[in-house]
Amino acid sequence: MPRKKIVVVCLFAIIAAATILHTELWAYNTEGKKDIYYLWQDSRRLLAGENPYARILSGGMAENRKYPTYFPVFCLLSYLTHLLGLKDYSSWIYFWRHIFLIFNLGIGSLLFYVFYRQQRFVLAVFSACFWLFSRWTMYVTRVSQIDFIPIFFLLLSLFLLRRHKWTALLLFSLSLSVKQIAVFLVPIYLIWIWRSVEPESVEPDKARSKALDKIKAVLLAAAVIISIPLITSLPFLIWNSESFVKSILFSAIREGDDSFGSPSLFKDTVGLRLLPMLILTILICFGVIRRQIGLYTSALLTLSVFVNFNAVLFTQYFCWVVPFVPLAGSDFLDRHPQKDLPDTL
Repeated sequence: MPRKKIVVVCLFAIIAAATILHTELWAYNTEGKKDIYYLWQDSRRLLAGENPYARILSGGMAENRKYPTYFPVFCLLSYLTHLLGLKDYSSWIYFWRHIFLIFNLGIGSLLFYVFYRQQRFVLAVFSACFWLFSRWTMYVTRVSQIDFIPIFFLLLSLFLLRRHKWTALLLFSLSLSVKQIAVFLVPIYLIWIWRSVEPESVEPDKARSKALDKIKAVLLAAAVIISIPLITSLPFLIWNSESFVKSILFSAIREGDDSFGSPSLFKDTVGLRLLPMLILTILICFGVIRRQIGLYTSALLTLSVFVNFNAVLFTQYFCWVVPFVPLAGSDFLDRHPQKDLPDTL
């Protein structure tokens, strides 16, 4: 069988098996009210003319009362589906489960493509299976969380960063606007933008000009990254800035909580619990600046720091780490090519 046909057949088989598996998991989301239910309620409030972020003003900033803590992109998209007639929860979640499945399969396909274009067919199959059949991925499907959408845009952004940096920055901005877990990658992106500008010349005048070009590029990149969250948030900032700001900051200052009952450094001290994450993230940035850490590896390390040290840890957070495990291997192979081995399929 020709090589391309083998590739197509393998990818089709993986996607078909994953589709069957994940659609079967929908039947298990019957116990209790999951977070996705409260996201539906927020969009219903918006449909009724209420500000979904205003609830935090009548509650506390420590206890979790299922406040909306994400930027409003998903709420706005959900609002649009209500306008199209999907107003009751059953029809609404039926629609969004299919959207989540498309992005889930898109992540697996993107991982497959990253390795296939590097002529690493075995790793392409491994990475797609590693994502699509992971227990953490299946868990997100089971509870119908929205994580697949921002993870897909984050992966696509990192994939395009070297060749189409401004498109990549917009995709990263879109990822943050859906769910801002990857916000800790902002300094990594800015460092890569700084490095993307040509090295400074030895001539003083040209060196000064290149330094200014680097600063302008970083400032423009920061503006692009913040653009979609800011633009979509403006109506809610105008509506009630206090409630919006408090809702977005709630995840950082709320009581420590997790799905496992595991200990966490400074869990009950708001002023200190971000300190370990800050120190380790700075170390990662130094590694990127010194060109000791690759792009995917820096994302793996940064998101692993978040999962390991954030005072708030829920099961769905682990799926953010999963796709970067094989991708970090891609960084290693690029730095240490196995030239003495025969070409793989």
